[in-house]
Amino acid sequence: MVNEESLQRANAFLAAVAARTEVGAVMDVTPAEIGREIGLPDPLSAARAVRALIARRRLEPAQGSYRLIEGRVVDPGEKETLERMPRKRRGPTGPTRAAASDADRPTYSAVGREVVEKLIELGREVATLRASLRTAREEAHASRQARVEAEQSAEHLASRVRDLEGRAEMAESNLRALLATAKGAGRETRAATMGDSEMEAILGVLKGEDAASTDPRSAGGDAAD
Repeated sequence: MVNEESLQRANAFLAAVAARTEVGAVMDVTPAEIGREIGLPDPLSAARAVRALIARRRLEPAQGSYRLIEGRVVDPGEKETLERMPRKRRGPTGPTRAAASDADRPTYSAVGREVVEKLIELGREVATLRASLRTAREEAHASRQARVEAEQSAEHLASRVRDLEGRAEMAESNLRALLATAKGAGRETRAATMGDSEMEAILGVLKGEDAASTDPRSAGGDAAD
């Protein structure tokens, strides 16, 4: 059985088909065009009307369209009718088996509901997959940006280290030259007695080494003791 609204739509669709197609002839327009003509809200409503008419033997599929079988309107409470499929093997017959076979045979309405529910479920799955894909793309983009920033920072620090190393080497070279000049100038005081060990100690202090381990005065005092 169909509800009142579906029954009215199916009869309106049937009337529109009968007005332009003779009984036994094939429709020359699509169901969607007839649905627009009678004011159905969407193509799905037209498809449901066609399914209801096929189930009640008013239309049948033919030549890629539908053939008008009968133009009589669908009565309220009219049951669906389906053709019996030919059987390949004979089996025991009887009232019980025939009733069970009729009860197990699916109807167009049940099949249509299953198809619609499956389409809705697939649409939800597609929407979930698209959202997951969009999130994954955003995370990948953020990861690439973080990696680029880390590489730039590392390159900047490496350049800074190389610059500082070059300055330290230049300072060490200048200090060695200055100490050598002071030592060779013939000063009578500390410059005259300054040896290589004191020069290395001064350089070690400037480099950040342990002053106590390189202090020539401490070494000299220990030797004197």
